[in-house]
Amino acid sequence: MRIYLMQHGKPVPKEEDPDRPLSDGGKGDVGRVSEFLRKSGLIVQEAFHSGKTRTRQTAEIMVSQLNPNIKAQARAGLSPLDDVKEIASQIKGADKALLIAGHLPHLGKLASLLIAGDEGVPVVSFQQGGVVCLEKDDEGRWSVAWMVVPEIIKGSA
Repeated sequence: MRIYLMQHGKPVPKEEDPDRPLSDGGKGDVGRVSEFLRKSGLIVQEAFHSGKTRTRQTAEIMVSQLNPNIKAQARAGLSPLDDVKEIASQIKGADKALLIAGHLPHLGKLASLLIAGDEGVPVVSFQQGGVVCLEKDDEGRWSVAWMVVPEIIKGSA
């Protein structure tokens, strides 16, 4: 079982738009990452986002490449400061390839809780527009399988 944790792409500054949608650069980064992952054969079966514009846009771009037959859904419990325990328990029981487009510090705490059993133990550094793939083994232990960030695929998709 794999889940894909993705920090939203780079948003516009708050002064420019308080809603903070993705900037043109952020859209481009997420588009390149999604195309790269599509070319590698990745398919997601579900996609969740926090409901904030930047995570919705990020999830929609990803889904357009990784499974256009599904819709990204807003899900409670994915905002930056939300408790990660509820979504972690939902993930532990999931059996579908799941993309979560979210925010820091929430994504970092979620990865830490799944991998180390403690949300306060840093296990991975997220980057805007980057994807961290977590994989669960047969004993139910999670680990980082791989990570893709926009900087390493600039111009390669």
